[in-house]
Amino acid sequence: MPLFSKNQERAVQSLLLKLVNNNCPELTALAEGPRIEGRVNLTIVVQIIPLKDGRPQFDQAFAAVTKEFSTSGMGIVLSGPHPLDELFVGFRLESDMKYVRAKAKHLNPMGAGFFQLGIQLSEVIVPGDYPGLDTISC
Repeated sequence: MPLFSKNQERAVQSLLLKLVNNNCPELTALAEGPRIEGRVNLTIVVQIIPLKDGRPQFDQAFAAVTKEFSTSGMGIVLSGPHPLDELFVGFRLESDMKYVRAKAKHLNPMGAGFFQLGIQLSEVIVPGDYPGLDTISC
């Protein structure tokens, strides 16, 4: 006896198709037109370190995940509407942490309390220039 009936399988397939159609960036680009820069979907864990007056706020650092990358920026999924203007983004690359300075461009609600933060990356940070970066890890 099959675990699912054909009707149940079709209902599941229909639901998944609607989810993909409503959330796939490639399909959105077809409807809205091509973006100036292409995007690559890539989900990795990053550390977010807010900046205030150009100084890292290590006590406010938190983890997040990326959604997509372009040649000059990325989308990050946040677990709330964090008020960020400037920030450092920390990545684990092999066994080292790498940091990039970024500026927030937009913050869009995704639902269920999650937000997508679009950021523009501006410079690679030398950890020695900011004592305390060596305590942050992913």
